[in-house]
Amino acid sequence: KLAAERRAELRERICEHALAWAVAEIDAQRIDAWNIYQASRQAMTAALTQLTVSPDYLLIDAMQLDVLIEQKSLIKGDARSVSIAAASILAKTHRDARMEEWDAVYPQYGLARHKGYATPDHLEALRLHGPTPLHRYSFAPVRDSGCWAASATQTPLPIF
Repeated sequence: KLAAERRAELRERICEHALAWAVAEIDAQRIDAWNIYQASRQAMTAALTQLTVSPDYLLIDAMQLDVLIEQKSLIKGDARSVSIAAASILAKTHRDARMEEWDAVYPQYGLARHKGYATPDHLEALRLHGPTPLHRYSFAPVRDSGCWAASATQTPLPIF
């Protein structure tokens, strides 16, 4: 586990030295519809299509992709492979940056502080204000929060 500052430093080095890299996002509605595993697979496949260099081999953290590229799935891959660790750093720093952007839209949730994790402050904000379109309704902290009435007051966001 790396501190946010260290991840940011490593992100710069990864982006500077990697032959190619890409990050893709899947919105909360699709995660709810597909499940987190399938959504992660879709995001990884989408990121592959964005690469400027076609890989001939994939190392993937704990899953297989439906692509015609030879691949190896590694359990706890981010601890076993520098490539997977680098991909994890890129994904987390991308998420952190997006949470900081969304914090300006939904300041009452403290997204810049907790990055979407179910901290006590985040759970309290859910209870008080209800979920936003960013929240995954299939995830227990949102599903079990009893905040459905408040959610009607949230402004919907476009799906990206």
